[in-house]
Amino acid sequence: MKKQKFIIGVDVSRNTLDIYCAEINGHIQIQNGTVGFKEFLKWCKTFKINLTQSVIVMEYTGGYEYKLIQFCENKKILFIRIPGLAVKRSLGIIRGKNDKVDSKRIAQYASEKHASLKASKPLDKRIIRIKELLSFRKRCVRENAGYQATIKERKHIYPDLGEDMIIKELKQKMKFNEKIISKVEAEIMKTIEDNDDFKTNYDLITSIKGIGKVNGWMTIAYTENFTSFLNGRSYAVYVGVIPFDHSSGISIKGRKRVSNLANKELKSELSQAAKSAMQHDKEIRDYAERKLKEKDWGKVVNNVKFKLILRVFAVVKRGSKYVDNYQVAA
Repeated sequence: MKKQKFIIGVDVSRNTLDIYCAEINGHIQIQNGTVGFKEFLKWCKTFKINLTQSVIVMEYTGGYEYKLIQFCENKKILFIRIPGLAVKRSLGIIRGKNDKVDSKRIAQYASEKHASLKASKPLDKRIIRIKELLSFRKRCVRENAGYQATIKERKHIYPDLGEDMIIKELKQKMKFNEKIISKVEAEIMKTIEDNDDFKTNYDLITSIKGIGKVNGWMTIAYTENFTSFLNGRSYAVYVGVIPFDHSSGISIKGRKRVSNLANKELKSELSQAAKSAMQHDKEIRDYAERKLKEKDWGKVVNNVKFKLILRVFAVVKRGSKYVDNYQVAA
């Protein structure tokens, strides 16, 4: 991308945006919303920052950046979303952390890497809707898990409880949530089926053993239907299943480990996919059995997650469903 006159790094959180402009060495913190954006425009005017000659750079957060993106689209400002791990690894060893410093580091990263960066595309309203539905579904599922845990604990403490009003009410709440979950899932599926580009990729990726409907929906949503990540490896970094070296010279010799800068929700859901694949996919089951002789369970599951991600991107790129042609060597 051609370097813009002003590079503006933004550290995004749920309620606030920390903004740093490299060219004026200036920082401002604003609310993440309409009131804050008005304050940002005044700040730009005060310091003569021409937003038509600027690029706003932010990290993926899974949704907190959407208000800022909508603002950029309305004002026709270039914007770029980048993985947080890319910023962290480009800067080497850093000490300390706060939102002001983070916004400066994002601007620094964009200034150094501008030639290889590309402006992000406008938001796909369909993707936003699926993410909203998935988030609401997750809330209901977690509530039910909490209710179930309370019921189990209560029965354990009071084994002769019999008919109990608290347990009865919790079960009613669970039934109500289950109805909501069914409605939410139906709307997600309708959104997928009503859009050929979504439906095609959904059918491809769910042809892979282990990748069920929820992982299918989440993959469509968080890859933005395979437009936000160039390949499976870059998506695996975002999910947090690729270990990196932790060493420097002769003094630091740490083992490889995955980064904490990852989408833990995607990673957790992929764990279920990996366990299912290890049970139902013979190739992956044989692979896991071999690796378990060398590595612990967690590392093997992590490797299987990576294999599933690579398969997902492969079938989409190829445009054909996964074919299981694995044969054991004689």
